[in-house]
Amino acid sequence: MTPPPARRRRSAANGTAPAHNLPRRGTVRRAQVISTYGVGSLIAVDHESFVVSGLDEADHSWRGDEAPVVHERRLARLLDVDFFRLPPASDDTSKDGLRVRRFPLMHSCPECNELQPHRDFSPPAGRSVCGTCEVDLVPSRFVVACEAGHLDEFPYWQWVHRSPDRDSARIGRCGGKLRMRTTGRTSSLRSIVISCTCGQVPEVSMEGSFRRNALKDLRLTCRGARPWLGVSATDPAGCGLPLRTLQRGSSSVWQPVLKSALSIPPWSSSRADPLAGHWEKLRKYEDRAHVAVYLDAVFDGEWPVSLDEVMTLLDAEREEDPQDDREAGFDHRYRALRNKEYERLRSGNDESEHSQDEQFVCETPLGDPGVLRPLGITGPMLVKKLREVRALKAFTRLVDAESTTDVKEMPLSQKPLRWLPAMEVQGEGVFLRLDENRLDAWEKAPAVAARVERMRAAHQRVLEQRADDPSLAVRSPATPRMVLLHTLAHVLINEWSLEAGYPSASLRERLYAADDMSGVLVYTATSDSAGSLGGLVAQGEPELLDRTVRSAMRRAEWCSSDPLCMEAETAGSSGTNLAACHACVMLPETSCEHNNVLLDRALLVGTPGEPSLGFFRASLGR
Repeated sequence: MTPPPARRRRSAANGTAPAHNLPRRGTVRRAQVISTYGVGSLIAVDHESFVVSGLDEADHSWRGDEAPVVHERRLARLLDVDFFRLPPASDDTSKDGLRVRRFPLMHSCPECNELQPHRDFSPPAGRSVCGTCEVDLVPSRFVVACEAGHLDEFPYWQWVHRSPDRDSARIGRCGGKLRMRTTGRTSSLRSIVISCTCGQVPEVSMEGSFRRNALKDLRLTCRGARPWLGVSATDPAGCGLPLRTLQRGSSSVWQPVLKSALSIPPWSSSRADPLAGHWEKLRKYEDRAHVAVYLDAVFDGEWPVSLDEVMTLLDAEREEDPQDDREAGFDHRYRALRNKEYERLRSGNDESEHSQDEQFVCETPLGDPGVLRPLGITGPMLVKKLREVRALKAFTRLVDAESTTDVKEMPLSQKPLRWLPAMEVQGEGVFLRLDENRLDAWEKAPAVAARVERMRAAHQRVLEQRADDPSLAVRSPATPRMVLLHTLAHVLINEWSLEAGYPSASLRERLYAADDMSGVLVYTATSDSAGSLGGLVAQGEPELLDRTVRSAMRRAEWCSSDPLCMEAETAGSSGTNLAACHACVMLPETSCEHNNVLLDRALLVGTPGEPSLGFFRASLGR
């Protein structure tokens, strides 16, 4: 991980330094560049703080062997790109790495208490220390952001010189210097005191700076700053939205917008996409002869694949095309992508019928699936090989990435690019479905519908509060079917982490919950040693799965926080959960598709007062 090049580059002492000649600041794993330290995020390295540069600025580091190309046609088509790239490597063999910029620029010295931009401390080259006191500088703990995704320095000058009768045009021209000190009396914001040596204003604490209207009261609005694209980069369209004060390490500063897809036939061959960049033109031709003429013209008679295979791939693409304009939106197309995965997981893909290069192998277990029928589970499948591509589409600030609209998504580059950062995971999993007849009868029960409606209404209120126009807010996905499958996936992951030795953070859920879908896939979510050793697939054999589900339901009946957990009227963020807490069904956030909301174990096992709420209650004999 390296900062962007300065105007003048220093010569290496031994003359053998890499071409960029930039200092290394630290290392991050490739997966973290997608999920934690992506473009526009803040990263702390020792006592320094940086913002990860945009794809335009980091152009050199996202090229060549350090950022290999990854193909996943279905996801690329959904996101309107040609391909994906793995993040640059950050190991000892890396020649470049991920580019970063220093941010925030405002620093303080714990010795002399001066608060000013980093360069004004005159630090020695390559170090972040006060040129006078020779102690480590402390980056500003506070930044400001808006819901459009912009990020800026906290306005310390305006915060100190905030007298209502003071001429705002003269702020910063008083000739004084800012100071920051802590009184040490408490650990609250009241103990952080800012002052100016001009002597014209009293010192003030940081108390109240996190109020929603704190900066609005100072008549400050967002100026569209984008420091990950450069120190002086601002949004040419302007902004003007309200600013919010955040701590530098807050999760609200940066949230990734991630989209993923499983590689399924006919796109699951391990080879690179032979016709990358040509599909949009090929889709214009429906006749085989026209496709052949195009391939002859482009490849001069030496086709990379056969005509039959090209037509098969084109037919597969057209099957996911929207049927009418109402289905042309991103959400509808993403749902169509899930529908195809669900169909393929149901039908399977036997390994014996394909070559070793096949990246999707889904087989029927050897045991009798009938043993699962009393539980209401049907169609278990052993996913012995799978490949998931997870792409970073954009990012948000202040708003939940799961509930945002495209308007509030900040792109990763100034100019549109034909690729996006992504990670690929090779692993395995277990897929199961719930019996449709039993599920239909259960979800129509008035008590079940009423309980889920409480969660849905609370979740919808949250979504509307975050939207500029409540009428355009994203609809909550909460339905009895969805909440049931979501909670079932969580208890299975928890059970397998106890019984099969998998860390819960190494497993991930993938839900297929809609009117025509009722399945859940639990699969390995990391590419380390827990990825594809066969242990998870073994858990999908019907006899073992039956014992696992029954054990998970017995465990779900009790929580160490009961009776408070089970009887709570609301739980989680803004009441979006019911009987769910970290002691029973919640998972690490990397394992959950919905940020640990819309969970309720009462829908699995019922409550003492209403046992009929539980889908599995009758089958457990309780």
